[in-house]
Amino acid sequence: MSGKGPRVLVVQNEGASPPGLISRWLEEQAADVSVLRIDLEGNEVDPRDYQVIVPLGSEFPAYDESRHFVERSRRLLERAVDADVPILGVCFGGQLLARVLGGQAYRAPASEIGWIPVRSRDPELVSEGPWFQWHFDAFSVPPGATLVADNDAGPQAFVSGRHLGVQFHPEVTPEIMDGWVSTYRHELDEEGVDPDALLEETNRHADAHRRNSERLLRRYFDEVARIGSEPAHER
Repeated sequence: MSGKGPRVLVVQNEGASPPGLISRWLEEQAADVSVLRIDLEGNEVDPRDYQVIVPLGSEFPAYDESRHFVERSRRLLERAVDADVPILGVCFGGQLLARVLGGQAYRAPASEIGWIPVRSRDPELVSEGPWFQWHFDAFSVPPGATLVADNDAGPQAFVSGRHLGVQFHPEVTPEIMDGWVSTYRHELDEEGVDPDALLEETNRHADAHRRNSERLLRRYFDEVARIGSEPAHER
């Protein structure tokens, strides 16, 4: 990217899951960032007003449309795909992107919580990590998409046209982890995960994780979404 930063819509699904490192990196690129709390705000959004849409994670499944924000999120991503607006889907957002592109989101055979490495076919885009994972669901790679990374639990990243879906959390920071440990402590207890060890490991990985996340974002915007090489959508 060069010149004026892109117009980016971050779709936040709950208060405990802010954009973290993603928003920090976007600020450094002078991006014009809007945050939609889709679980609270009822206004309809035209994806053509933005150059990239970033749907974040959620504690709820991407296939549970009994929750109104899941249905609204799906419709938003469908409109974005139809308008060729690039999407960077994170965890829940990656699962929902997979659904919209013709894949599936489903309950995973086993949960993943912790700092877990991946096998990458494009380490300049998605490094081997470790990346932070906290999920009970998974996605299949949509038809025609390219599997970028996986591990024994399943697909971890895919590219489809100008879209990228990831199962892990490039946005996570020690501050976000503090909030997650407090808010979702019951899930850690049920899975037998030591919260103090999780926080210590997060602090230990923080610097390397920031570099991996910044590289992922830079490569995504420049080479997958191709922001800066194509004109912005006009209304």
